[in-house]
Amino acid sequence: MAVTLEEAPWLGWILLKALLRFAFMVANNLVAIPSYICYVIILQPLRVLDSKRFWYIEGIMYKWLLGMVASWGWYAGYTVMEWGEDIKAISKDEAVMLVNHQATGDVCTLMMCLQDKGLVVAEMMWLMDHIFKYTNFGIVSLLHGDFFIRQGRSYRDQQLLLLKKHLENYYRSRGRKWIVLFPEGGFLRKRRETSQAFAKKNNLPFLTHVTLPRCGATKIILSTLVARQENGSPAGGDAKESAPLVITSIIISLALIGSEHIPIPRYLWLREWIFPIKDVPLEIDDLTNWLYQRFIEKEDLLSHFYETGAFPPSKGQKEAVSREMTLSNMWIFLIQSFAFLSGYMWYNIIQYFYHYLF
Repeated sequence: MAVTLEEAPWLGWILLKALLRFAFMVANNLVAIPSYICYVIILQPLRVLDSKRFWYIEGIMYKWLLGMVASWGWYAGYTVMEWGEDIKAISKDEAVMLVNHQATGDVCTLMMCLQDKGLVVAEMMWLMDHIFKYTNFGIVSLLHGDFFIRQGRSYRDQQLLLLKKHLENYYRSRGRKWIVLFPEGGFLRKRRETSQAFAKKNNLPFLTHVTLPRCGATKIILSTLVARQENGSPAGGDAKESAPLVITSIIISLALIGSEHIPIPRYLWLREWIFPIKDVPLEIDDLTNWLYQRFIEKEDLLSHFYETGAFPPSKGQKEAVSREMTLSNMWIFLIQSFAFLSGYMWYNIIQYFYHYLF
């Protein structure tokens, strides 16, 4: 389509803003990530003397890094509308968050909406595809203790054993409380056809907006981190005293950033449910059916949203109530300033020692 003379200045301004934002994102990565690594290295003596305090400080810096990523979308005019239950109410508890996966933007959406949930981001462990280990943020996730999982049937059993070992070694020792994973095992566009073929073969519902979840990682997480009584059910009462590692809730989160039905909007949507762990079956067959049912519910909700432009109200409500997520501009300014000043400081320190030694 030809561009008219009247449209040219506007399109030029849009292009200029896009280039400036991209340049800022590159600069942000170049100062923030190396600064985080340098701080983690310099604080290693504290890790030996007071591991709990070290991981608290590391978690705060990790939260700031994710806040910087969230700010890129925030200043571009995007925000998150939250529907359903308010997960801020359980921000101090231990929980597993299961999210559908449409595209990479799902991760940024979560980074934005979780920033105002206390220390959740600082105390969170992510499960992600192993390919992200080789991205610019991979070194940060490695140091923080996130888990990179390799996809594929030939790797499945080995990866689940590695996940169990990872949880036992790092979840408790680093003060983690939340785990985020995408049980569909990949982007919707890549997984949909395989999921539909599996559903047809096993007489399961035909889904188009989500895919049937893979349950292996969820099962390992719950079997490792949920205290049980002798009869196999989740422990209650004062069980936390004997087994301090206790997941208390599962959060089912429905991320919506756009699809073939709607373009990526200015508002990104997130629909959340909280399920107490006592209401979640832990045996593999029952857990699998339970998870399938949750994703079937997601399918129905997305169908409703694409038809009406809104989610249906929750039980007991006459209309669906949404909450607009906000970020503090002052807080963003402070963490960005800290990142660039730190980058400048570490550059000069490294340059000084380089000239001194060589």
